[in-house]
Amino acid sequence: MAFALSTMQLKSSAFGAGEAIPAKYTGEGEDVAPPLTWQDAPDGTKGFAVICHDPDAPLVQHGSYGFVHWVLYNLPASTTSLEENTAKGTRGKNDFGKIGYGGPMPPEGHGLHQYYFWVLALDRPTDLPEGLALAEVLKQLEPHLIGMNRLVGTYQRG
Repeated sequence: MAFALSTMQLKSSAFGAGEAIPAKYTGEGEDVAPPLTWQDAPDGTKGFAVICHDPDAPLVQHGSYGFVHWVLYNLPASTTSLEENTAKGTRGKNDFGKIGYGGPMPPEGHGLHQYYFWVLALDRPTDLPEGLALAEVLKQLEPHLIGMNRLVGTYQRG
C-alpha cells in the first residue's frame, strides 16, 4: 500500500485545507511548526512520521523536485497530535540544511505556493537517528507504510 492515501484525517487548528498558513508558521514569522492532529489511523499502526513539502518550489534538490520543509519521525502509535513548535519525535534535515522545521519562504514574486503536510502511518515503531534527509527517511519507512494522508496549506510572500 506504499504511498496510497488512506482514510486517516489530518487537520490543524492554525489553518484549514486549502487555506493560507498564518505568517507565524513561516520564515517571515516565528518559523515554528504548526499544531497538527490526526485520527482514523489504519489498524496495525505502530508509529508515525510527518513531512512538509513544497512541490511548487522552483529548485531541483537531490534529484527530485520541490523543497522539503520538515521531516519528523520516530513518533509512537499513541501520538495523535503535535502541539505548536513540537518537541515530540526525532527531527530530520530540511532543504534549508537545518535540523527540524523550516517554514514556508517561497522566493519573492514567485506567487502562491502549496505546502503539503503529510502524516505517514507505519506498521512498526522506528528508531532512526536524528538528522536524516527525506530520501533516507523514506527509504527506511516505505516498506512499513500502511497509510497516509495530507493537509495542504498555502503561502505567498508579501
